[in-house]
Amino acid sequence: MNQEKPIWKRNLFVLSIAVFIAGIAFSEVMPFLPLYIKTLGHFSKQQLNFWSGLVFSGTYFVSAIVSPWWGKLADKKGRKLMILRASIGMAIVMAAMGLVQNVWELFGLRMLQGVFSGYVSNSNALVATETPKEKSGQALGTMASSFTAGNLLGPFVGGALASIFSYRVTFVITGGLLTLVFFLSLFFVHEDDFKPIEDKKLESTKGVIQALRSPTLIFGLLLTTLIIQAANNSINPIVSLYVAQLMHNHGNVVFISGVIAALPGIATFLVASRFGAWGDRIGTHKIIVGGFIAATIFFFLTAFVQNTIQLGILRFLVGFSDACLIPQVQTLLTKNSPAQVTGRIFSWNQSAMYIGNIVGPLLGSTVAGLSSYSMVFIVTSGIVVLNLILFQFNVIHNLK
Repeated sequence: MNQEKPIWKRNLFVLSIAVFIAGIAFSEVMPFLPLYIKTLGHFSKQQLNFWSGLVFSGTYFVSAIVSPWWGKLADKKGRKLMILRASIGMAIVMAAMGLVQNVWELFGLRMLQGVFSGYVSNSNALVATETPKEKSGQALGTMASSFTAGNLLGPFVGGALASIFSYRVTFVITGGLLTLVFFLSLFFVHEDDFKPIEDKKLESTKGVIQALRSPTLIFGLLLTTLIIQAANNSINPIVSLYVAQLMHNHGNVVFISGVIAALPGIATFLVASRFGAWGDRIGTHKIIVGGFIAATIFFFLTAFVQNTIQLGILRFLVGFSDACLIPQVQTLLTKNSPAQVTGRIFSWNQSAMYIGNIVGPLLGSTVAGLSSYSMVFIVTSGIVVLNLILFQFNVIHNLK
């Protein structure tokens, strides 16, 4: 590694690799998690669906609750300490999942995984505070691309490992990957600009709000994050069912569904960093508005596709709009938050994302049950329009 590189560039390089590995670790167990649950007891189809949903959502639920507390600790003790805490904690928990004997133990460990959440959000916070403000969009875009790439590769790696070894061994290997992330962070990440909170007022939520130049802007951005995540995740429960409908239940529905599910992430990976750099030049808020408009069009058109090729093209284009949204919202949060409370702000944003992850699938499955798969995409486009309006009137007006 070139020692003449500025520390923020070295941190960005190391943490982009670390979040890539973490992305693999987080997503590689997801494809076979319901199958693993099936091996832990004798379940009816209804019971298996119930436990799968509970085990999936348990982590998000706990993470949404505890993230603000970890964010507060990050502002007091340092973001590096929090990424070390998260990586080693999850390494142990993930490895332990390979040793469970019943579904209750697995559910408990998934909840505990939520307690140890925060690696990616605190890595983003560290990069955001160490990086010059005029470069923050590109830096956070790079982090988003790296994590997205890991998330995309994870299911393929997990499937291969489970086929070669077993479900249980794959969990242990996943724990090993997160241990590697821990050591990368321990030895190669430096937080030289960290200044612990000295003002006691900043230790309280009220004090943080008072320290913000524009609290309305920040909370508007948090709401924007929640709605973005809800919109993106609303279609997750029905994508494979929509594919099956378009294919008239003929052909390899599972394979095509997997490819289509991966397409948005591929597009985001390709352009997130470039959109971030572009936003640094012309204005981050302009990129976000463009993302909302594009997402509205793509979601709406998806409701009227006639085959999987059209669906795949539109899902790929949605990835471009995604690259304009979450990373850019994080950039606006960075540019409009005091460095001393960045950990808290990013943890609030993480909680908003987790809540969106929970609300979105519930919304999508409810709409699909009451109407049709196509209506889910129409409703989602309406949600994006609502988000655009809220962003314009409650957020843009606060930018100076």
